[in-house]
Amino acid sequence: MLRSLLPKKTEFFTLFSRHAELCVEGALKLQTMFGDLGQTEQHAASIHAIEHAADAVCQQTIELLHSSFITPIERGDIHRISSHLDDILDHIEATAQKVWLYEIHTARPEALEMSANLVDATRATRATVDALAGRPSSEHVRELSRAVKQVEKQNDRLLRGATARLFREEQDPKTLIKWKEIFEDLEGAVDRCEDVANVIEGVALENA
Repeated sequence: MLRSLLPKKTEFFTLFSRHAELCVEGALKLQTMFGDLGQTEQHAASIHAIEHAADAVCQQTIELLHSSFITPIERGDIHRISSHLDDILDHIEATAQKVWLYEIHTARPEALEMSANLVDATRATRATVDALAGRPSSEHVRELSRAVKQVEKQNDRLLRGATARLFREEQDPKTLIKWKEIFEDLEGAVDRCEDVANVIEGVALENA
C-alpha cells in the first residue's frame, strides 16, 4: 500500500493542494470571462493575479525540494506534478490574455463548452492531487484519474469539431487565427490536467 511506504512529510502535499486549488480558481474565472466579454481586461487581470500566486507556490515547492533530504515521493515526480500544475494556469492565463488583447466580444459556443470542461478537469485534478496526501490505494487513484481523462477525451472531440467548423465557416482570416489559438490554449490547459493525473497514477502504481 502507498500508505505504508510514503514518509510523513506533508509540506509537499499542502503545496500541491494549494496549487491545484488555484487552477480551479483560474478555470472558474476564465469561464466567467467568456460569459462577460464586456469586462475582458478586468477578468484578464484577475486571472493574471491567480497565475502569479501559483508561480509563488511553484517556487516554494522547488525550494522545498532542494532543501529536503527525504521526500514523500520521488523528486522527479514532485517536480513534474508542480510543473504540470503550473502549466495549467499558464494556458489559462494565455487564453485570458488572448481574449482581451484580440478584443473578443462574442464567445463561440465551443469556447463556452471548453471552458466548462476545463472547470470539470481542474476540479477532478484537484481531487486527485488532494487524495495523494492520504496515501491512497492505486485503485482509488486510478478511479480519480479516470475522471480527468474522461473530460480530456470529451474536450479533445470538442476541439476537433470546433476547429473543423471554424475553418469551414469563418471567412475572416484574422478571426480564424484568433479563435484557433484560443481553442488550442483551452485544450492545452485540459491536457496538462491529464498530465498531472498520469504522474500521480504512476506514483500510486510504483508504490502499490
